[in-house]
Parts: sequence; C-alpha cells; structure tokens
Amino acid sequence: MVRSYMRHGPTQAFGIVNSPTANSAYDGRLAYVAGWEDVLVWDVKRGEMISMWHSPSHTSPVSFLTPSPSTSSSSSSTSDTPQTFAVSYQDGSIRLWSFNPSTPEVEASEIVTFNGHKKSISYMTWDNSGSRLASGGAEGEIVLWDVIGEIGLFKLKSHRGQITGLRFIPHPNPSKRSHPGFLVSTSKDTYLKLWDLETQHCVQTIVVGRGEVTSLEIKEYDDDTSSALEDGEGEERIRGRWVIVTGSGDGESKVWTVEKEALDSGLKEGEDGQLPTLIKPLCTLPLPTSSHAITQINFHETLPLLFLQTNDKTMITLRIRSEEEVNAKRARRKKRDKEKSKKKGKQDEEEEEVNDVPSGEVKWEERITSWCVVRANAKIKSFAIARDQVDSAKGGVQLLLALANNSIESYTIPSPSSTSKKSSKLPDGSTPEPTKTHVVELPGHRNDIRSISISSDDQIIASCSNGTLKIWNSRTTQCIRTIECGYSICSTFLPGDRHLVIGTKSGELLLFDIASSTLLESYKAHSGSVFGIDVRPDGRGLVSGSEDKDVKFWDFELKEKGEGEKVVDRLGRETVYKTKQLALVHVRTLKMTDDILCCKYSPDGRFLAVSLLDSTVKIFFSDTLKFFLSLYGHKLPVLSLDISQDSKLIITCSADKNIKIWGLDFGDCHRSLFAHDDSIMQVSFERGQGQERISHYFWSVGKDGLLKYWDGDKFELIQKLEGHHGEIWALATSHNGQFVVTGSHDKSIRIWEKTDEPLFLEEEREREIEQLYDSNILDNLNKDDQEGGEGGEVEGVTKQTSETLMSGEKIIEALEIADNDREATRQWEEEKEKAKIEIPRPSRNPELIAAGDLDPDEYVLKVIQKVPTANMEDALLVLPFRYVISLLGYLDEWALKGQQTVLISRILFFLMRTHSNQIISNKIMRTPLLTLRNHLRESLDTQRNVMGYNLAALKFLRSSWEQERTAGLYESEGMDEEAVRKRIEEGRGKRKRVVV
Repeated sequence: MVRSYMRHGPTQAFGIVNSPTANSAYDGRLAYVAGWEDVLVWDVKRGEMISMWHSPSHTSPVSFLTPSPSTSSSSSSTSDTPQTFAVSYQDGSIRLWSFNPSTPEVEASEIVTFNGHKKSISYMTWDNSGSRLASGGAEGEIVLWDVIGEIGLFKLKSHRGQITGLRFIPHPNPSKRSHPGFLVSTSKDTYLKLWDLETQHCVQTIVVGRGEVTSLEIKEYDDDTSSALEDGEGEERIRGRWVIVTGSGDGESKVWTVEKEALDSGLKEGEDGQLPTLIKPLCTLPLPTSSHAITQINFHETLPLLFLQTNDKTMITLRIRSEEEVNAKRARRKKRDKEKSKKKGKQDEEEEEVNDVPSGEVKWEERITSWCVVRANAKIKSFAIARDQVDSAKGGVQLLLALANNSIESYTIPSPSSTSKKSSKLPDGSTPEPTKTHVVELPGHRNDIRSISISSDDQIIASCSNGTLKIWNSRTTQCIRTIECGYSICSTFLPGDRHLVIGTKSGELLLFDIASSTLLESYKAHSGSVFGIDVRPDGRGLVSGSEDKDVKFWDFELKEKGEGEKVVDRLGRETVYKTKQLALVHVRTLKMTDDILCCKYSPDGRFLAVSLLDSTVKIFFSDTLKFFLSLYGHKLPVLSLDISQDSKLIITCSADKNIKIWGLDFGDCHRSLFAHDDSIMQVSFERGQGQERISHYFWSVGKDGLLKYWDGDKFELIQKLEGHHGEIWALATSHNGQFVVTGSHDKSIRIWEKTDEPLFLEEEREREIEQLYDSNILDNLNKDDQEGGEGGEVEGVTKQTSETLMSGEKIIEALEIADNDREATRQWEEEKEKAKIEIPRPSRNPELIAAGDLDPDEYVLKVIQKVPTANMEDALLVLPFRYVISLLGYLDEWALKGQQTVLISRILFFLMRTHSNQIISNKIMRTPLLTLRNHLRESLDTQRNVMGYNLAALKFLRSSWEQERTAGLYESEGMDEEAVRKRIEEGRGKRKRVVV
C-alpha cells in the first residue's frame, strides 16, 4: 500500500516592515514598500499595515514599484479613483495592480502581467499620460510596454550593464503630437543614452565618467516668455530645456541640458557636416566629498528642491536658487569687497554704484546651494517624496525613508517658501533642520532572527534577535510585546508559558516575565556564548551549554522578593506578605573537553545529548551524568540535534550539509542524508499529542533558504518548501504537530501549516521532475530567442513562460477538437449523400458539449479569448505551422461574421510577421489569404464607421456641456458671447509652468 503524507503550505509571512530589494512610494499618509514577494501598504501615522498585495504561488522578490502619473499627481489618499501601480520582480515579470486608498479594506486587484526580461528588472518609469511603461533590466535591455493594449512594443538592446535610470521626454513641438517622444537611459556601463522612440534607435551616447552611473533624474524648465515665439521669418521657435542630473558610483553628480529647440530640429547636419550634440554638459554639482554612490535623485514637483541619496545613512537636500537670488548674492558680495577695499585704502578711481547688479550669465553651479541633510539611524535604501502634499501648518515637505534595518521613517523638511529669499537659512538665522515625524519599526526585528520558541498551547510565538525579544500571536500574527534584550542566540518557554529564558552571546541567562514585559533576573551563567538551552522533561529545571565548555544545570525555585508589605488587622496584629517570583538556581556543572554547541534532554528524561565543536555528540545519563555513548561521523561540527518523542531516535545536523539518524539504544547510525546545499542550522522532530500520533517525521532548515520535511523511518524527503530569501537560522515545531515556524536572515517569520491535501512521494517526485523539465525548456527557448536577436539594437518583446506554454497547448488542443469535429461532420455528410438514407450523426466531442454545444469556430474563439492579452503573442509562437494554417481559416470565419475585429487583426498581423517565409513559399495560401483580407477590410470599415459616429457624438456632447457651463459661469459677470469665447480660448491656451 502506498503511504501518503499531509502536505504543508505557507501562510502569510509576518515580521516584515520593508525589504531592501526595492524602492518606495509615498502619498503623505500611506507608504508603499516592498515586503519581499509582496507589496505592503503602511499607514505611517498609525503604524499599521492596511493592505498586502500578494500574488498566489509567486515567490520572487519585488525589485521596483512606481505609481502611474495619472493617479499619483492627484491627492491620492483622499481620491475615490483606484490607483495603478507597476510592480516588477526579480524573475523579470511586471504586474500592474489597482488599489484604492480610500477603501483599504478592499484588496488590491492584479490587472495584467508582463514578461519580457530575462533577468531582474532594476528600473521602471511611466510616460506623462500613463499609457506607456518603460522597464530596464539587469541584463541591460530596455522594454517599452503599451499598458492600454497590454503588449510589449519593442526591446532596446545597447547597454552592457544594469539599467539604473529611465525617463521619458515628450516631443517639444505641439504640432508633432503623433511622435512617441524620446527616452533617456543610464546604466552601470558608464553610458548616458538618448533614444528616439519613433525610429527606435539611439541618437546620442555620452560617457558620463569613470564610475558606474547609478541614478538619473530630469526636470523641465521653461523660459519666462511663452513657449513658442515667432522670429523674424515668422517661424515658431521653441523655448525651454530639460535639465538632466546623473549620479555616479564614485559620489559625483553631473548636470546636463537638452535644449527643446535642438531636440525639435533633430539630427540635421550643420554647415560643417557635423551632427549636432543634443545633450550638453552643464556643470558638476558642488557636493561634499564622499566615496558613497548616489543611488537615487529626485526633483520636487513644485518646489526648487533637489534630493540626493547616498549609499549610507545620509540624504542631501539642495535648493535651486533663481537668477534674481544669484544676482542679489553677487551684488552683496561686490558690496562686501568694496567695503573691504575702503578699509584698506585701495578704493578704485571710477567708483561704481553698490546697487548695480553684476552682469554675466548665471551658471548652474551658482544656483545650487545646500539646504539640509537628513541623517537616519540605519543605511537608507530608498526615499520617496509626498507628491503635492505640503504641510501648511509646519510649512514643510513630507519625506519617507525606507531603511535597510526593516523599518521606515517619515521626515518633514522645511520648504524654501518659509525662508528668506536672500539666504538659505531660516528667518531666525538658523540652518534648516529636518524633523522626524513618524517611525514604523515595532512590527519587525532590526536584525537577523536567531531563535524561535512556541508556547505549550501553540498560541504564542517568541522570536529573538540582537537587541529585541518579540512576542507574537500565532493566529493573528500580531506583535503583542517588544522587550529589549542582549544578543540572544537561544530561547525556550518555561512550564506554564508565563516566563521565557534567553541565552545570550555574552554568556548570560535572561529570565523574562511575558505578561509584564519585564526582565526578572539576569544570571551571568557562562564566560562564553550560550548556544543551547533545554527544559528538563519533569519541568523542574533546565540545562545550558556554552562555548566555555561547561554544561550547567539549573533548578526552578520561587524566591521571596523584597521586604514585603505589612498589613494590620482589626486586632492590631501585623502580618507581612511577601511576593515570590521564579528564579534559577545553579545546582551542578558538567565539564566537557570542547565548546558546546547544543544540548538536549530525551523526552523520557533518561539521557542528555551534548554536541561539541569536535564534530561529536556525547550522550550521558541525566541523573548520574555518567557517560553512555559517543556519536561520531560528521566531518564538521554538529550545529543542532533532536530526540524523538519515543526516545528511540536522535537526529544530528552539521555544517557538512548532512543529517545523520542514530539509534539511541546502541548509538548506531541508521542513515546519513545529504540534506541541504549549505550548512544545516537546525533540525526538529514533528511533535504530536498522544501515543498514536508519535512519528519519526522531522524538519530541517539550512543556509540555502530551504525548509525540508523528512521521514525518519524510510529516510526519504517528503516535501521541500521555498519562501525565505536568506539563510534560515531558527526553527520551531508546534506541540500539536499542525504547523512549523521558521525565522530567517531576511528578518521574516513564516508559518507553514499542515493542510488536508494528501501528498504521495511518487507524485511529488514526478512533479519536481516536470518543473525541472519545464524550466529547462523555457531556458532553452529564451536562450534561442536571445541568440537569434544578437547584433540588432531593437527586437521584439518575447519571453516563454509556463503560462504561455499552457496557453499555446490549449489553443492547439482547441484547434484539434474543432478540426476533428468538422472532419467527422464532413465525412458524415458525404456518407449520407452517397447512401441516400438517414445515417445517425456521430457523437460530438465532450468538450464542445460541455462548453454549451458550440460550433467549432465558436469554441476556438472562446478558448483564444481566455488567453491573457499580454501572453497572446508568446502563446502563438508555440503553434506549429499546420495549426497556423487551421487558425487562419477560423480567422476568416470570424472576420466574415464581424466578431472580435481587433483580436483578429492582432493575431493575423503577428502570424503574418512570424511565418512570412512559409506563407510566401506556399502558393496554396494565396486564395484563402485574399478572402481573409477582403472580409477583414469590410469588418474594419464597419468598426471605423461605428467609432467615428461615437466620437462625433461625444464631441458634440462635450461642446454642448462646455457652452452651457461657461455661459452660465460668465453670465453673472455681464460678458457678451464674444468675450466668453475669448476667455475660453485663453483658458485653453494657458500652460502650467514651474518658476524656479
């Protein structure tokens, strides 16, 4: 009989405030940060997580997130319209999420998934309209996505390093609205590139410097005059420019400029035959000398502020002065120089007036001045500016910092509007200082989680790290208590679950009262780090092992605390009531020959197992401490061990990546298992309640980030669980055997629950082999595509995934079913015509009947409509050519019926472009293609007429609404019709400018 097990599955990870893998976004109230594979939304003021965006069965960490400009520009925290966020992951996928901040109880919905990058995505940006998205990957490729059409437009391949910055530049000439604009990109290959999206080619490449280019930002500056002025010949001249700021890995920041007029003229040869230089160097920002890389640069949308983040604990804020301020500063400087000259008696012969403004062009480096510096408690991973959220009460800019120690902070930076225009100081003469407003750090640890313990009723989880002890509710995963402690390495609940003992790196045993969150007593137990603690099976004491080579035994006692409280009764008699509290009393010590790494009692209380640094495990009788067995065989030290509930088996794990299963009666090694690809940190038997639930199943965790479930009797791997993104240090199994808890270097705590789904080993191994086979197929397909696209600067966006392969197989299956049904119908009609008698119709395919007894063409259309738009082209690549011919026939039928014209056109153009050589060489295809062309043209004409009619109706309704609204608005002012029209035209022609 085949033995079955119960499958374990992950639940929601907790203990994460933010992960250092991605950037952040902020709207003044809500912070959007990465929580490894999820996106977490925090209410910064209340310190509560209000939403988590999780994609099922997706474990790749988030690498970048950015909100759409159409929603981020508005007051997003109070708007009722959902926001669109683009979230990229390290597996090269992009997911668009829709989230409404006004209703956080409604979960965010996943709109579409894009796949086009071979490696992790490092940067993304939206265009001004929010209809296009540009993404850059670690392989140096840039992909442009059509968000509305849900397809990849094209891929730009020119960079040779990770993309670190992307920005869209719209075409400066309003008459060329059809032009898709330009794109500026930076990479770690030290290059800054300008791309023309119409020709899809790089028009200029600049070597920024010797170091890697790590950040990019662009700001548009218009002249004070109108943007389009007529020169002497009556032609329009476009005024203004874009300012580009780049940051390098050596701490240098450079400023570049792109003139709108030069960008509009394009690459036209001059009189000397040379092509013009579109991007020109402007200056180098005067920053404090630092070797830290500038990882992020951002302009404030409305205020003249520039924010630069370095790869350490500081963030620099610069203020951009106007030309009037620079000229005023020049005048003051000239005045001071003249006053100094007068004192020295070296006055010039021709004395100029002091108030004269010095002439000369104002350089950009003169306009930059230091504003303030934000110093955080830990390394800053990213920052985000609250867009259009200026605190009028404090007169500041809201800023969010995502730190590397699993916390986020918000600051208020004084705005330049609250200061004097003549100085970069506040009105009282002090230097602007940022104010820390909120901190979100309690829901997680600042350092690695080194130990986890579970209470006897499985209701409370205790996690320990360097400096903090946190108590969690296992059902709600909410943090109940946060207690300061030392560098804890091991921990355990005491009987009754009211107290917790922690062993620290400094050799202390800390006794905590959980209810009052207080440290009852600190015992200097050892002279070295305490690596192991275990409670005696009778519940009357515990044992501790340390690197000082001592095993110490402690008893639990209730000791009186203080002098007590005196109470006088009615007769005048005094009674002293003294409170008692739990205490540890050292009773005896066992000296060992080497450092002790772990110690464990057997559940029956007979033995004590101690692992030493010499890679052996010594077993002693617990009552007499007489030596019983020595287990040797590991090549590296044994880091953890555990004994089964029936006290028959002992398992040991080592840094040599092996797990050994021993018999506790004779000390014989039953089996040695190569378990993990790195050091195994901890093992634990699965516990159960009752004699019938005692099993030899056990768990193991290692530095490879995997949790594995084993059968100790059959020596087989039951299940391998992935989810952590770092080394797993801690492991704890529940007392009822229903879940297991792990803690990792990624500062997350995860609960893995036992489900009701049965697991069979053969099926599990087959599933793993299929996954490996599919991944190899996908790697080969994507590798072939990549090799086929070498040598070109532009190529199509294709990437085969398991979803596209499944979609392609579904289309093939639908075509086979439809073709077989048609062939059976045709043969039946021929036989009926030949026999000239009634012949029963053959039975149809069950799939067609289950779908609603559809016709073959309707069934194929239904299957294709279920394929996601983003996966359509990749799914069609899987089709062999004979199925392509069959699909073209169904396209003709759909076009004749006028069904799904847009979908038909897209599929047809892609198939013609992909299989053009085979179609051209096949003369038989000419007639059906001509028929398809005629039918599709008729369908497109019908669609065009319908759209034109609808657009005309919408324009009419809009003009009627505008006339009624504006006429009613200006009627109260006593204006005539001509004045009203003039005011409307003036309002349409106005442009918003940022005056700096």
